[in-house]
Amino acid sequence: MSLLDSSTPRVATTAPPASPPATSSDPRETMRRLPRLLQLPATLFTGKALPGQRSPGWTPGFHLATATVSLVLGTLVSVLAHTLGHGLLLPVGWAVTLHGMRNLRMMVYHQCSHRNMYRRRRVDRAIGHAISSVLIIQNFQRYSREHVRDHHAAQHMTLKDPTVQAFLVSLQMHPGMTRRQMWRRLLLKLVSPRFHFSFAVSRVRSFWSESARSERTSALLLYGTTVTATVLTGTWQTLLVVWFVPLFPLFQISNTLRLCVKHTFPVPGTAIRHGRAYFSSLTNAIFIGDALPSPDLPLARRAGAWVRWTLRLVFLHAPSRYLVLTGDTVVHDFHHRYPAAPQWADYVFARQQDIDSGHQGWPPYHEVWGLIPAISHVFDSLAAADAEEFDVKRLKAVSKRELFAAFDD
Repeated sequence: MSLLDSSTPRVATTAPPASPPATSSDPRETMRRLPRLLQLPATLFTGKALPGQRSPGWTPGFHLATATVSLVLGTLVSVLAHTLGHGLLLPVGWAVTLHGMRNLRMMVYHQCSHRNMYRRRRVDRAIGHAISSVLIIQNFQRYSREHVRDHHAAQHMTLKDPTVQAFLVSLQMHPGMTRRQMWRRLLLKLVSPRFHFSFAVSRVRSFWSESARSERTSALLLYGTTVTATVLTGTWQTLLVVWFVPLFPLFQISNTLRLCVKHTFPVPGTAIRHGRAYFSSLTNAIFIGDALPSPDLPLARRAGAWVRWTLRLVFLHAPSRYLVLTGDTVVHDFHHRYPAAPQWADYVFARQQDIDSGHQGWPPYHEVWGLIPAISHVFDSLAAADAEEFDVKRLKAVSKRELFAAFDD
């Protein structure tokens, strides 16, 4: 499917607990044909658990440890690749490093801001300070305050929501634009040096403004010592290639793509802007993968279908899951229903368990399959949104520093 395809993305409503038949068009259901040993990997990859599927029992410590290991391992691989001149290995190191960075930011840091990581304020705050100092993102105190106040409250997906402001001002998208126009603008932003420079400067400013003394001290010691050491030893180029490439341009590309799938804009004329039905309508799960080729196809067509399925898995879906929709971002809808749920560490299975139990008091869940269709789905909602309600001219004053901080809200 072309990025600019005008076809309607496939959005599904997940019905409560009954298990669909094996012939369901649901891509995850078709994967029941895979060997039993591949069922857990299929769940982790797609982001969607099967009804009644048991969790491996993840913990907050597990996610913190795996993200940290990924960060360190990726850095070591990149250093080795750069030192030995193995150009093909360097992107692997970048990818592993970026994956660790994104999981630290999107899962650990996010849960710490809700005081939900270890549910101990000092511990969660200390972890948050450490992550913001390493990744140079909006400082923990301000992020915690604004995220809960503006993104998990009545201002959600209004002009006061930083996420909406990021669309209207930073990405320069607005109601009335076509999906094709929005895609073109997004792709141009992703390769724009000016956009990335402004983004990087804004990240540094959002980190420094109102940051705690411990955050500033940690960042100054870490980066001051590292830069000084690499300059004195003549290895500063290695530092730029190994660390700053994933930290800034790659991180920011992932950031921007993630922003474009987080939430849909409200339908024009929506009278009731509160309650569970309204808030749940603004967030979808974003699952990754395609349905398995039908076993009923003729041999030649089946072989061709498997080749296409494999190529899409490797070159489209795997990068989407590993580098953009990392960790629990695939089931962000569960977080917006239960922002303080202690089961967040088992995110994929917790969402399915809620469906299995009838999602008490909440409407059915919604899902979109694939990163590209998910972005198109959000673009379509913005294209159809109320032009007067989301008129950028109604914004009295906007700080670019805060706008870019909202990309990872």
